[in-house]
Amino acid sequence: MLRFVFWALLCANALLFAYGRGFLGSFEGEAREPARLRSQLAADKLVLLSGAQAQAVARAAAPVEAAAETTAAAQVPTLPAPAAAPAVACVETDAFTAFDARRFETRLARLDLGARQTRLTLPFQEVSSYMVYLAPQGGKEGADRRTAELRERGVTNSFVMQGESPLKWAISLGVFKTEAAARTESAKLAKQGVANVRILPRGPQSQRFAYRFRDIDAEIRGRLVEAGRGMPAAVLHICR
Repeated sequence: MLRFVFWALLCANALLFAYGRGFLGSFEGEAREPARLRSQLAADKLVLLSGAQAQAVARAAAPVEAAAETTAAAQVPTLPAPAAAPAVACVETDAFTAFDARRFETRLARLDLGARQTRLTLPFQEVSSYMVYLAPQGGKEGADRRTAELRERGVTNSFVMQGESPLKWAISLGVFKTEAAARTESAKLAKQGVANVRILPRGPQSQRFAYRFRDIDAEIRGRLVEAGRGMPAAVLHICR
């Protein structure tokens, strides 16, 4: 029995000795540096470079990498530049009163449009009344004859206009404050058999001002609209 134990211990020590020396390999794989080198492909061709040699190799590879990056960038599609807003040939405003024209011009000064901006002076009549009348026909004789016809129809409120004007020898049938009142009188005269009755607005002549803008783009048009905010005459129309 003792002999068996002796030989078992001897064998165990021999195995431990062989394992410690590496004769039986390693259960964790060949982790030593010589073993890794033997497992690499063409390990005998590996060359250790100095610092200067490594930098030289890196400089030689740089143009190749730059060329590859340039080629990749060239393959990226280039988006077209946004098209410029088309210019508008011509727009105009309605007519401003003198007061609103000064306000509008103060706001326009900030846009600095120069020759692209033009002010138009327009004749304007400040209507204060409406005249119902018969146009001149046949001079004084014609006026006298038509006056007699009006009296036959019961129209006595008439007046032959004189003086040097386009309405000389016209027959006034009344002056009214509103256009509605003038139209009511015209309808009444038509029922009495009076034909060709006309209505004429009357009042002092004055001036109003409109503005024309040429060669403007969508952005400037928007700023013109903003400049005219709160002014009914600032609405923009395409020039005819």
